[in-house]
Amino acid sequence: MPDLPALPFAALMGLKITSVTPEKVTAELPVTAALCTVPAILHGGAVMAFADTLGAVATVANLAEGFSTTTIESKTNFFAAIPAGETAHAETTPLHRGKTTMVWQTKISRADGKLAAIVTQTQLVLAPRK
Repeated sequence: MPDLPALPFAALMGLKITSVTPEKVTAELPVTAALCTVPAILHGGAVMAFADTLGAVATVANLAEGFSTTTIESKTNFFAAIPAGETAHAETTPLHRGKTTMVWQTKISRADGKLAAIVTQTQLVLAPRK
């Protein structure tokens, strides 16, 4: 796995990255009460933050040294709830890897394998500051 910068918000959420390659990032997120809405299901904002983190990690895995990234667009489709006590599983793959932007799709599923959400996001590639 490539060296990743510290991800304090991801750590706060409890996100665990399980694999990183330039072609795919996988991760898990335990659905704790702190990440839930009422009734005890994973909050939509937590789903989006989970995917946003993975899209950034995937972009970093594809950057030349000194370059960085920021999210410029994100769209989420929700299909099924993930209850508290389960673990959300995610897989992020590229739709486009260009010199100035990269577009990633993150599929988030429940423990039973049912698709819970798909997030498509665009990351801007930032050149090193001089």
